[in-house]
Amino acid sequence: MQTKRISRPVMIVLAVIAAVGAAAWIYQTMFGLGVTGMNNGTSWGLYIAAFMFFVGLSAGGLIVASSASIFHVTEFKKVALPAVCVSTVCICCAGLLVILDLGGVARLFNLILSPNFISPLFWDICVITCYLIINLVYLYFMTSKKADKSKIAIVSRFALPIAILVHTVTAWIFGLQIAREGWHSAIMGPLFVASAMDSGLALLLISLAWMNRRGIWETSKKLMGMLAGLLATCIAVDGYMVGCELLTTAYPGSEGGWHVLSQMFFGATAPYFWIEIIVGVLIPFTILVFAKNRQKTGLIVFSSACVVVGVFCKRIWLLFSSFITPNTFGGPGLIDGTSAATSGMDVWAATSWYAPTWVEFAVLLGVIALGALAFLILVERFIMKAKPTDLIDADAAHADAAGADAKASSPSC
Repeated sequence: MQTKRISRPVMIVLAVIAAVGAAAWIYQTMFGLGVTGMNNGTSWGLYIAAFMFFVGLSAGGLIVASSASIFHVTEFKKVALPAVCVSTVCICCAGLLVILDLGGVARLFNLILSPNFISPLFWDICVITCYLIINLVYLYFMTSKKADKSKIAIVSRFALPIAILVHTVTAWIFGLQIAREGWHSAIMGPLFVASAMDSGLALLLISLAWMNRRGIWETSKKLMGMLAGLLATCIAVDGYMVGCELLTTAYPGSEGGWHVLSQMFFGATAPYFWIEIIVGVLIPFTILVFAKNRQKTGLIVFSSACVVVGVFCKRIWLLFSSFITPNTFGGPGLIDGTSAATSGMDVWAATSWYAPTWVEFAVLLGVIALGALAFLILVERFIMKAKPTDLIDADAAHADAAGADAKASSPSC
């Protein structure tokens, strides 16, 4: 298969979009978070929704790569390097979105100078930092010319639990807030891990199909079918978790729980909920549950794209459904906190509403473009210079050498 170079015009376009996003962020820094759609009633917006989304996208790659070494899944070792590259880029995008939501880089020093050790937000910053370090160490060992596969195996044993922990801690940011009916749930951690597994694995499959089509990294139909089968299982588990979440929210019929469900089913966030259920769960599972469909790359890519879209919509309704009902009641209400409210006489609002502004859209598109550009650079720098069989061949050579040493050291009869 002839290797094709990555299109330079595409990389230039991504760089321009990233530059526009950086300019929008500078504008936000100059005039404050008031230029966004966030306010006192809806204190988290598009940045945090995208943060949750990118944290989940980073899961599938690292879990597949670490499972290849821990459980000795030989087939998974063939895609370990692309998987780690995808995971590294996504967790960097997630960390960047947290910084953007703070409103200023200087506020990061508050986390260092005066950390709140009982805050789930602080836990998440710590575990994301460890997660990024694990990814970078993993990538270094896998791309080193004198890579020691025993070191990769050691890193894998740390990578797998941290990959699960990072999504669990992210879920605790929401699940430990008892004031929000839609977030306070004991199964929020497993729910995040399940959706992270299917969205991350779906993104990995899309990346592998693209690299296979471009002649960059060859992945057999058998391996694509195996990963698609694993994706179908993850989709089923994710759908089951969503059902459990809905049941525990509705039963035994608390007023707050039913109000959140009514908003999800019929309210402002209903379109995102139904897209997640239909596009993100039902359609891809119906396709991938049949073995013959898992042998068709087009159907795998389509199903994976549906999962990615569905999980993003899931982050939207999961975040905003609980903001619709304010946890401060009574007249005159709560201070809206927007820049528009300061120009009028009535700054009070009984309820809150949120819509992203052009600044948020521009910044988010800039982050996505920057992540895509970083992935293309990693592809050129590492993936295009390696072969899918390199890790397997190196493992086999390492095993043969170990066997020869053992045989030489054994006493003769």
